[in-house]
Amino acid sequence: MSPIEILQEFNSCYLKIQVIAQNENWLLLIADKKIDPEAATHVGDVLHYLGEAMGCVEEIVEVKFNQETE
Repeated sequence: MSPIEILQEFNSCYLKIQVIAQNENWLLLIADKKIDPEAATHVGDVLHYLGEAMGCVEEIVEVKFNQETE
């Protein structure tokens, strides 16, 4: 996989998890305490760490792009 493909995959995962985190059924599971309330924290952590990983890969993609345009 190239860096841009990795970034695209991370972004796809991020968007899918974000949709889950905002889903009404997910929010109801948490509100009704049908699942561990920590689950919301874990999903937030996943989004945070995916965002951090994407930022690291973005730097590589940006450097590569700049090298190719020079």
